[in-house]
Amino acid sequence: MSTTQSERLRGLLEPLVSSQGLDLEEIEVDSVGRKRVLRVTVDSDEGADLDQIADVSRVLSAKLDETDAMGAGEYTLEVGTPGAERELREHRHYVRAIGRLVKFQLAEGGEVVARILKVDDEGVDLEVPGVKGRKATARRLAFEEIAKARVQVEFSRKDKKEEEA
Repeated sequence: MSTTQSERLRGLLEPLVSSQGLDLEEIEVDSVGRKRVLRVTVDSDEGADLDQIADVSRVLSAKLDETDAMGAGEYTLEVGTPGAERELREHRHYVRAIGRLVKFQLAEGGEVVARILKVDDEGVDLEVPGVKGRKATARRLAFEEIAKARVQVEFSRKDKKEEEA
């Protein structure tokens, strides 16, 4: 997708997504044969449920139908959330990932897998899990030290309620 088309679509759709109480995270246009697919990723601090996704999808579809933003050809609109293993790019993404296990690729090389405990304007406070029976350790990463960060899926994590019992 060209930058101008992306900017134009963002300018058109972002106010509509915001009016539904959500953040517009990403816009992507892919060609699939003769058709195009417009993928719109939305989220909020509380997450987005299926009803919110359906509502925003209807609003975006109506707006796109009344404009020529996607051109004259056929396209499919897909609206969804970032998914379980989302990449953290913006400050709000880190805040939403508090309590989650994240794999950090460091700017200097190497990586750290740790749980986000706290986020502020300069960086993140982490709990690095202990290995082979050792205790977890605290670590601080400034945002400048992070090249890439991605939430990790945990299948065996205890729920906070279970931990408190």
